[in-house]
Amino acid sequence: MTSRPKHVDPRPAPRLYLVTPRVEDATAFASPLAAALAAGDVAAVLLRLAQADERTLINRAKELARVVQDKNAALLLDGHTDLVARAGADGAHLTGFAAFSEALGRLKPERIAGCGGLETRHDAMAAAEADADYVMFGEPDESGERPSFGSIEERVAWWAEVFESPCVGFAGSVDEVAPLVKAGADFIALGDWVWRDPHNIAATIAGAARHLRQPETAA
Repeated sequence: MTSRPKHVDPRPAPRLYLVTPRVEDATAFASPLAAALAAGDVAAVLLRLAQADERTLINRAKELARVVQDKNAALLLDGHTDLVARAGADGAHLTGFAAFSEALGRLKPERIAGCGGLETRHDAMAAAEADADYVMFGEPDESGERPSFGSIEERVAWWAEVFESPCVGFAGSVDEVAPLVKAGADFIALGDWVWRDPHNIAATIAGAARHLRQPETAA
């Protein structure tokens, strides 16, 4: 998940960033995860782990890291920066600038450090200045609430115009993918809605992937 030059014409198509549900049974989740990875151009998977003891968390992450990395995607842990190396993960995603700043020394330069939960432009700029590998806009908070979609589009467009650090736009449905692409997101995050129907995961992701190119650049 590297930075890209601004104002390239045509702009490279964004890639997908999958956000898992809270995973308790890694063995059971491996199959739907593999199907998801095969259905689109996935750059990274953010693994959200259900609560458990440290050894169990590491084992879950190790099992799924193999699935993700075999598809040349990065596995990021949601928090748990102390487990990243032992789990064989590629990095971590931190929520809020304070958590990101505190964890930075345990991740950089060897591993990816991404930051979300950025409520203000100032916090987003501070994360970029602190060498975040990406910033994320629009993800739900712990209670499931998100900013208005208009404000998410505005924040993504502002970032894409000004900064070289990659931006992840969180799509709350397939209908939000194309607008986030148009706004300038480098990666499109797909969350819980992708996983709700276990028999339809691949089709859902393939449908989202069709919106990754702007109409004027699509073949």
